[in-house]
Amino acid sequence: MRQKLVRLFGGVAIAALAIGGTAACKSDSGSDAADGCGSKIAFFGALTGPSAALGINENNGVKLAVDQYNKANPDCKVELVPLDSQGDPAQAPGLAQKAIDDEKLLGIVGPAYSGESEAANPLFSEAGLVHITASATNPTLADQSWPTFFRVVGNDLSQGPAAGKYIKDVLKSEKVYVIDDQSAYGAGLSSEVKKVLGASVVGEDKVQGDGKQADFSAVVTKVKNSGADVVFYGGYYQEAGLIRKQLSAANVKVTLVAGDGVNDKSYITGAGAAAAEGTILTCPCQPATEARGSFKDDYKATFGEDPGTYSDTAFDAANILLAGIKDGAGTRAEMLEFVKGYEGDGVAASYKFAANGELEADQVKVWAYKVVNGEVVPDQEIK
Repeated sequence: MRQKLVRLFGGVAIAALAIGGTAACKSDSGSDAADGCGSKIAFFGALTGPSAALGINENNGVKLAVDQYNKANPDCKVELVPLDSQGDPAQAPGLAQKAIDDEKLLGIVGPAYSGESEAANPLFSEAGLVHITASATNPTLADQSWPTFFRVVGNDLSQGPAAGKYIKDVLKSEKVYVIDDQSAYGAGLSSEVKKVLGASVVGEDKVQGDGKQADFSAVVTKVKNSGADVVFYGGYYQEAGLIRKQLSAANVKVTLVAGDGVNDKSYITGAGAAAAEGTILTCPCQPATEARGSFKDDYKATFGEDPGTYSDTAFDAANILLAGIKDGAGTRAEMLEFVKGYEGDGVAASYKFAANGELEADQVKVWAYKVVNGEVVPDQEIK
């Protein structure tokens, strides 16, 4: 029985354990079989397509973790396999099967989005392949009895009420218009927000996501006629940017509030800096630029920019898998056993999983971010 990792001082136990000590997982015989050496982990999410920015943030975090591990363990390297879903649930089963068929692949960081998770996770469960999502927040993902499912961020049962609380207590709005993109993520998040806002919701509408809609004039007219001073949008950054741009062009003076699917600089590009100014974006994650240890500096040195939303949680998820390999997990069953019993600190948070794969409740935090002078900056933790 492998010994459970315990929290170490300094707040970066995951990375320290994953990369510390050259070739510790190499077997005495030099064989790569059943000891983790020569294993693979994958990132599963959008690397191209309309939702790619958030996926690239995460893939970079995973790549950084693997690169650091391999530098520290040159005789026991791990390969990173990128699985580009384009954020499309229709592609998810095929990609999942591709991962399952690769016997050297011991764990997945992802899927990144809730819709593709719904499509891929049953296959991972059947195959016994661990998958740790760094960003898919639909609460129902944890209700399916998938033993291989783990999540290193809070779900929309934490984010949705927090966003509603911010709208009520900070923005003090009594007239909110709610829009969602009909995705598993967007519709689910909006539903939780509406529960908090109650009678303050003066109208609601649905749009098409995944780059399928560009003209939101009808929605803009409805928002204007509703008298709302806040719009909540459940969906991703590409449509949010266009909605914000078209609201401003029509001189509709509202504050846009949206969730983590919009929390990316690509939203500002789509909306235009002037229109995006003052937008509030929530996330069940701390500011990535305030991650513990040297993560921010290491990320910037590698990729030439600051870490984005979920870069740090993806880094931590990858390091949990790498810590399993370091501990000797050479099969999927051994990796599952390791992750189920895992407890440790990463650069973004501390991690301990409940029986359904969720983080223990006391580890979940939700932050509000604000667009100021063309940048997404931390505003406050929502408590």
